[in-house]
Amino acid sequence: MSTVNYIEYDRKDGISYILLNRPERYNALHEDLLTELLNVVEQVEANEDRVVILSGKGKAFSAGGDMQMLQEFSNDQLYDEVMTIIEKIILKLYLMPKLVISAVNGSVAGLGLSIALVGDYIVTDKNSKLGVLFLGVGLVPDGGGHFFLRERLGTNQAKQFIWDMKQVDGKEAMNMGLVDVLADNRSAIDEATIVAKQIQKMPIQAMIQTKIMYHTYREDTLRHFLEKERHTQWKVSQTEDHREGVQAFIEKRQPNFKGK
Repeated sequence: MSTVNYIEYDRKDGISYILLNRPERYNALHEDLLTELLNVVEQVEANEDRVVILSGKGKAFSAGGDMQMLQEFSNDQLYDEVMTIIEKIILKLYLMPKLVISAVNGSVAGLGLSIALVGDYIVTDKNSKLGVLFLGVGLVPDGGGHFFLRERLGTNQAKQFIWDMKQVDGKEAMNMGLVDVLADNRSAIDEATIVAKQIQKMPIQAMIQTKIMYHTYREDTLRHFLEKERHTQWKVSQTEDHREGVQAFIEKRQPNFKGK
């Protein structure tokens, strides 16, 4: 097992484990964490394991983008650097010739949800909470969130889920089609490990080829959404509503949006 400041990386029995390791902040994502995540994803990409489990330490998979990072997004250079890192992470996981299992423990929101949705399998427990929640700070989904939500929910349901700003528990997420496996009396990561070991008993190379066939076909569409999200997110990050959403979050009050 190796731990960089914000990522824990382990390999066991042909399975690579990538754990977001900022539990005291519910694995909120900032530039340093994302940079380390990209580095570990590149290491996993090069190893011989055929199954990857992605999860978070502590009580949450990830609360989404770190609020301080969002406040600093007025710096266009920082914004471009962070978005480039995010896009590389998403594309590498999406196109990786391995099967990726996202083990959603506790809550996941915003960019954290976008990253979780890149999984070929999404496993959660019944007490987990999944939400988009970007709209609460006047932003749109990024990290391919529009693409992955449409893939799983269809366009209309994806729009409603983005706009409603609600969090759903594991059972409702399963019923919606947002989640593939619901753990009952065990943790999400333990359930994900069981799924991984079942996969290892299958003709996994054939499974991977099916993934690659579908994902290379959809690669241009994902890249389109990532590019559109980058430009749109920059635009809305300059609005009064975004500044109000961030300030309201910091002050723990309801935002007073004005559509500006």
